[in-house]
Amino acid sequence: MTELQSRGLRLVDPGAGLASRRGGAGPSDHKAVTIDGVTVMVPVHTAPAWDSPFVADAPGADGTSVLRHASIPIARIEFPKTPRFYARQTADGIPYSHIATLHGRDVLATTVLQTCIRYDSRRKTCQFCSIGQSLAAGRTIARKTPQQLAEVARAAVELDGVRHMVLTTGTPPTPDRGAAILTDSARAIKAAVDLPIQAQCEPPDDDAWFMRMREAGVDTLGMHLEAVTPEVRQRIMPGKASVPLSRYFSAFEASVKVFGRGQVSTYILAGLGDTREAILDMGQRLLDMGVYPFVVPFVPISGTPLEGHPAPAPEFMRSVLAPLGAMVAEAGLRSSDIKAGCGKCGACSSLSMFEA
Repeated sequence: MTELQSRGLRLVDPGAGLASRRGGAGPSDHKAVTIDGVTVMVPVHTAPAWDSPFVADAPGADGTSVLRHASIPIARIEFPKTPRFYARQTADGIPYSHIATLHGRDVLATTVLQTCIRYDSRRKTCQFCSIGQSLAAGRTIARKTPQQLAEVARAAVELDGVRHMVLTTGTPPTPDRGAAILTDSARAIKAAVDLPIQAQCEPPDDDAWFMRMREAGVDTLGMHLEAVTPEVRQRIMPGKASVPLSRYFSAFEASVKVFGRGQVSTYILAGLGDTREAILDMGQRLLDMGVYPFVVPFVPISGTPLEGHPAPAPEFMRSVLAPLGAMVAEAGLRSSDIKAGCGKCGACSSLSMFEA
């Protein structure tokens, strides 16, 4: 699975009714694939995927397909069915799928604010980001209201058995950096349905936002580093790098006191230029603070400045994930203990498999 996520997957029949995600806030250019009962997100619309040795036959009537490596059958795989809540729309005609989408098998995810103060600035934008692509393509709306999110979340639970939800956001031009939007959204969702929620934003200006989010119904928090060394952060995401690592560390410390050990996490994109040693050193520092380091392979997304950047080699990913998985287990912060969110889902990385 580590190799599959690094190299991607070619589909024999891309038009066979297989839902996948292009653009957006991520995971983008991916498709959910279930192998031996484990659902992972695999790149299918990226440049590395076009040359991947992994090929999936068109699915049969039962929704399963044969996964081949260099034309040799190696497994039967399953593509999750289109969720039933996608067939609904709001009273004003907005499809539910434009408000929130299914990630993996049982995770509902949405980007509450589909714009970002840095996205349209060449000098500030994160080079890997495609948050505006799905909006430009008409597959989502710019701002999801708390009422819309509550309505869709309730339907996703009732119709498709969704078990937890991710609320992320582009960064607005306010000092709270999106925490206020997430607080209002979580409060409305929790009033409508009992669903564990992860909120994701940059560190707000005031640590008081962590308690406000918790009291509104947020169960876990994600504040994403993406890259771990100042040099890589400045080169890859010059705008976001203006929020220094020192602020992330103070925010991690403050938020763990509110949400608990293991209920705060951060995304780290391996393959952007950080060395194995830098990622593992950061992983240990985060674990010591009670923060789950969710390391995922970088995926070069079409239409972004890094679309031609190579994906990390499977050998590099294994060299990071194997020792990191042992470190996570030693710290007692396993993904299975997270209440909600990306780390709990785990579909974008094989890290959880190395925690055993």
